[in-house]
Amino acid sequence: MAFDCIVRNGEVIDGSGKTPRYQADVGFTGGLVSAIGDLSKAESAQQIDATDRIVCPGFIDVHVHSENTLLGGRDQMASLHQGVTTHLLAPDGFGWAGIPDKEARELWHYTQFAYGEPVEKISWPTIESYLSLFPGRSPANVYPQVPHCAVRVNAMGWAPRPATPDELKVMEDGTRAWMEAGAGCLCLGLDYQPSANASFEELVALCKVAAEYDGIYAAHLRYQILGREGAWDEIIELQKAADIPVHVSHERVDELSGAALSRSEEENVDITFESYLYPAGMTHITMQLPMWVQMGSPDEVLDRMRLPDTKERSLAFLKERGGIADYQIIGYTPSGNYAGMRLGEAARGVGKSNEEFAYDLVLEENGIQAFVVLWPPNEEENVRTLNRTAQHPKMMLASDGIYDAQHPHPRGFGCFAQFLGRFVRERKLLSLEEAIYKMSGFPAERYRLPERGRLAEGKPADVVVFDPDTVSDRSTFETPLETADGVSWVIVNGEPVIAEGTPTANRPGQVLSRGR
Repeated sequence: MAFDCIVRNGEVIDGSGKTPRYQADVGFTGGLVSAIGDLSKAESAQQIDATDRIVCPGFIDVHVHSENTLLGGRDQMASLHQGVTTHLLAPDGFGWAGIPDKEARELWHYTQFAYGEPVEKISWPTIESYLSLFPGRSPANVYPQVPHCAVRVNAMGWAPRPATPDELKVMEDGTRAWMEAGAGCLCLGLDYQPSANASFEELVALCKVAAEYDGIYAAHLRYQILGREGAWDEIIELQKAADIPVHVSHERVDELSGAALSRSEEENVDITFESYLYPAGMTHITMQLPMWVQMGSPDEVLDRMRLPDTKERSLAFLKERGGIADYQIIGYTPSGNYAGMRLGEAARGVGKSNEEFAYDLVLEENGIQAFVVLWPPNEEENVRTLNRTAQHPKMMLASDGIYDAQHPHPRGFGCFAQFLGRFVRERKLLSLEEAIYKMSGFPAERYRLPERGRLAEGKPADVVVFDPDTVSDRSTFETPLETADGVSWVIVNGEPVIAEGTPTANRPGQVLSRGR
C-alpha cells in the first residue's frame, strides 16, 4: 500500500489517556490516518523520521481569542508551533456574525482588547458568511460555539436588564441557528457586556436549546457580580436546573474552587474546567470598574466615564478594593502608547496614581486597552496552586491566548509547550499520556468532537511530532512573542503546517461540526 506520508519510528501516544505509548509508524492517505504499525516496507510520497520523538493527536484549544489572527494576523502560527490543530471560536461568548453591521462593529469595538485591529471588514450578516472565511486561509481547524454576546445584542441591543419573553424567544432562535450550523457549545462571558445582564432564567432557557442538540455550556463565571464563591454556586445550580454538562473557563484549583469541585462530585454535577497554568490573566482594565459603569454599549460606557462624578466614585471604588498594583503590565493600546510598561512606572511618569492613570487610559484609548493582570507575588503559593490545578482530573488545558497585541500574555505562545516541559518533564506531575489526553482526547470528548483528539486509523490526520526532552515554552512576561521549542512537525488534515520546526504555506484548516 502506498501512503501520502509515513511518520516512521516514533513513540505513539494516542490521546485516549488509557493506552501506554508504543513504537509504531503512522501512515496518512487522503487526509486520514490510514495505518498504524510496522510500515517499514510501505512506500510513501513523504517520509518523516520521528526517532526519539512522540507522535500524538493534534491539540485542541477550547478557549482562545484567535479568529482574527488565524485569518492572517501577525501571530497566525503561534499556537501551531505548540502543536495546536483545532481552535474553538467565540470564547467568552464573543462574536460578530449573524447580526446587523452596526451591532457587529460595536461588538468588535468592545472585544478589540482581545483581537486587535480586524484583518477583515466587519460584516457577516449570516453565520455561514462568517464561517466561510476560514477554509483555505486558516492553518488550524476551527469549531463554532454559540456567541452569547452576539445572540443577546441581536435580540435586545446592549440593554442592561433581563430579557422579555419576546426577546428571549429571539435568543432561543439565535442559539438554535448556531447549533444547526454545527456549534457544540453555548458560550458566555458573564463578566462582559452584554452577557453580564443575563438572568439565571435566560441561561436555563438557552441551555435547554443547546441540550436539544447534545451541546454543552461553557462560561467565564459571574465573578464581578456574585463573587467567586457565588459564581461557582451559580454554575452548579445551572447544571442541575438545565440538565446540561457545564464547563468553567480559565480557572485554577485553590481552596475555594477545590471545595466547589468536591461539592460537584458529591452532588453528581457534570462539570469540567480549563486552565492555562500561568499566575496571571489578561483582560481590559474596564472590568475592574463598578458594574454600573460598565453597562451598555461602548459609547454609552465612555460617555458615562467622562462624567466627573463617575470618575470620582470609580476611583474611590478601586481604592476601597485595594487599588491596582504597580506590577500589572499594559499589554495593548490602539495607539501603542505605554504597551509593555508596568502600570506603576507609566503612572508615575505622568504624575498620577495607578487608579487614575488606568481610568484615564480607557478614555484616551477610546475604551480599548488590555492589561496582563499578575497574581500577587507569592511564588510558593502560586506554584502550589498551579501544580494542584495541573493534576486535577476535571482539568483540560486551554490558552485563553490573545494575539496581535503589542505585548500579549505569554500563554498564547507558550501554554501547551509549558505544560509538556514544566509540568510533565521538570515537575513530573503527570505522565505524557495524561498530559496529552488533557490537550486532545479530553477536550474532544467534552466538546462533542469524536473524530478529533485521537490518533487512530480512520481518524483525520491532525498529528503532532515533538521531542519530549526539549519541548518547552520560550515566551515570558517580559518577552511574550517567543515561539515554543521542540515541536518539529504539525500536520492538519494530512498537510504539514509546521515542517522541521518551520511554518509552511499550507492552510488546510476546516470548519468542524458537532458530532463529527
